[in-house]
Amino acid sequence: MRYVDSIFGDLLKSIDRRAFQAVVEQHDADAYDKSFKSWDHLVTLVFAQLSSVDTLRGLETAFNANAQAHYHLGVDAIARTTVSDANARRPPAPFAETFARLSASADRQTRQAGAQMVALIDSSPIPLGKLCQWPQWNGRIRGLKLHVVYDPQADVPRSVEITPATVNDVEVGRRTPIAPATTYVFDKGYCHFGWWRKINDDRAFFVTRGKTNMRLRATAWRTRKPIPGDGFTVLDDAEVRYVSKGNARLPMALRRIRIKRANGAKITLITNDMTRTGVEIGALYKRRWQIELLFRWIKQHLRIRKFLGNNENAIRLQILAAMIAYLLLRIAARLHRIAMPALRFIELVGQRLFLRRPLAKIDKPPPVNPSHRQSRRSTDQMEFCYA
Repeated sequence: MRYVDSIFGDLLKSIDRRAFQAVVEQHDADAYDKSFKSWDHLVTLVFAQLSSVDTLRGLETAFNANAQAHYHLGVDAIARTTVSDANARRPPAPFAETFARLSASADRQTRQAGAQMVALIDSSPIPLGKLCQWPQWNGRIRGLKLHVVYDPQADVPRSVEITPATVNDVEVGRRTPIAPATTYVFDKGYCHFGWWRKINDDRAFFVTRGKTNMRLRATAWRTRKPIPGDGFTVLDDAEVRYVSKGNARLPMALRRIRIKRANGAKITLITNDMTRTGVEIGALYKRRWQIELLFRWIKQHLRIRKFLGNNENAIRLQILAAMIAYLLLRIAARLHRIAMPALRFIELVGQRLFLRRPLAKIDKPPPVNPSHRQSRRSTDQMEFCYA
């Protein structure tokens, strides 16, 4: 009889075991936990994400209850004390590099030929004040920040960085590698003229909101007539230059596009894109809402609100495991052409992790055993038929 892998085993196939082991050896990640390898640790934390387990005791019970599947996953039974020790001591670098490899793979598989490359940049706070007291206070929360560069067309996070809540968003943005011909969309929290110039010098584009105290002077008007868009209206579009009493200058051409939203709010967009129309620029900034939806989906359906440990290393590992789980689901849906909503898909995966069935048939009823012949009794038994 042909062996069929479990749903969980099928998901994990996207991770290159040899490449993962090479990264583990590079960072000596198994130095302190030799019996509980990095692969066991990764599988355990991803299982916790997909099965919605919030405690170490619940993780130990749920994972060990499916011992029949451990051999084919390359793991063994776990103990909660062992997981707790590994969470505190194992470096997050192998998990971070695994995420980067999966992201590159998913980006290649989901990118559409000829599509314009757009990247959304934003951060989301992870409050930890009720769990522990070691995080720094930034005036709003005590915790960490999850910084993400997100491709809205492929629905793939390109990069992830976890920082203290006191780190300014633009500091992380300036470390983001710039890809030519890509349009980067971010809010006014990433206002930094040096970074804008770097994006422009690397032959890329940006769309952002201008701060209220930013002094701009129009040098040429493209339009002063209202132009309707999808859920907004372009009030005017002008080429501008920065006006300052000091030495601050922007050696690049800029556009200022004033927009009125459907709810009456007015915003000012700044961009170095001189080709797209004002309506297209407004539509690009409107797409920034997709990264907010990504943060909300992850926080609602993965485990980054309750943690299996209260030290910084354990929290970082769990956040990275959540992002890896998201990519595994995204890649599997693409490879197996699963068209169901993402929420329905993750619910089925969580219920049937160790079920031996092709992932493409996760929503199908179990097949009828062919050894049990089904009765083919006719529904027309009382009808007399004559030749």
